[in-house]
Amino acid sequence: MRARSLPRVSLGHFPTPLEELPRLARHLGIARLLVKRDDQTGLAGGGNKTRKLEFLVADALARGADTLVTAGAAQSNHCRQTAAAAARLGLRCVLVLGGDPPTAPPTGNLLLDTLLGAELRWSGPYRRGEQLHHVVEALRAAGRCPYLIPYGGSNALGAAGYAEAMQELARQCDGFVSLANIACMVVASSSGATQAGLVVGAHLVAYPGQIIGIAIDKEETPGISYTEHLATLANQTAELLDTAKTFTPQDFIVMREYVGDGYGVVGEREREAIRLTARLEGLLLDPVYTGRAMGGLIDLIHRRVIGRRETVLFWHTGGVPALFAYAQALV
Repeated sequence: MRARSLPRVSLGHFPTPLEELPRLARHLGIARLLVKRDDQTGLAGGGNKTRKLEFLVADALARGADTLVTAGAAQSNHCRQTAAAAARLGLRCVLVLGGDPPTAPPTGNLLLDTLLGAELRWSGPYRRGEQLHHVVEALRAAGRCPYLIPYGGSNALGAAGYAEAMQELARQCDGFVSLANIACMVVASSSGATQAGLVVGAHLVAYPGQIIGIAIDKEETPGISYTEHLATLANQTAELLDTAKTFTPQDFIVMREYVGDGYGVVGEREREAIRLTARLEGLLLDPVYTGRAMGGLIDLIHRRVIGRRETVLFWHTGGVPALFAYAQALV
């Protein structure tokens, strides 16, 4: 099924590799384990947000923006890639980060934000989202033309990047593995656009398997469940792509039992998944997203929720620079 083409700017290295993880598959006792290497998108250390930014920044440029504004945690992968996109295209970038500025020298993504020339604003006791609109209005009052990118790049334009990613994967599968033989795909799910986009893309390529989101956060939007949020985002994306499909919360599988002590808190499950993947495959996961998602995948296999004879695909959404900021929690 063909979808409407949207304006985009070239920011990443695509297609990202599709690889086997044979030693990890043998260790876990499953038939075949694949990984889609979106940690290799190339933009300032890579990651899944690059796909979203190709569409979001194209819209910003079309609107005459001179400044990209977004928000995230201090070790936000999204903020790092947004800062890199702005630098590449000659735009300014303002990042609203949670909490107070650290007293120690910056590490991980925060160091890269600084090197990329982003202007950092700290939200202090306030929620990051509460500060974003104040920042945008102040920039307008100062004569700048800001473009607000939502947290995680998670709107319909951002999700369109992952509808396209699923189509990219379908093209890669020819001669490598039958897409129909991949029983399930596992992905970290937080602000929602990655999982929502993949589900829209699955409809476009007629993928019959499951897309399992491993929840990264404890928080849900008051008055709306996370699967309702995903369905709304998927429907907005389908409309943007001129795709005649309506999604419901029942179209989304989200595992919430792996959030542990919350966002960005590394527990034994994450430590073990990161070590195991590194030592068996030389593949680095991050401490916040893919470490937790792989930990969930391993547990689903151990519990036989994912069968031993199945082929499984893991979406590596990046975030490796954050490893250096979490050294004490990982060693």
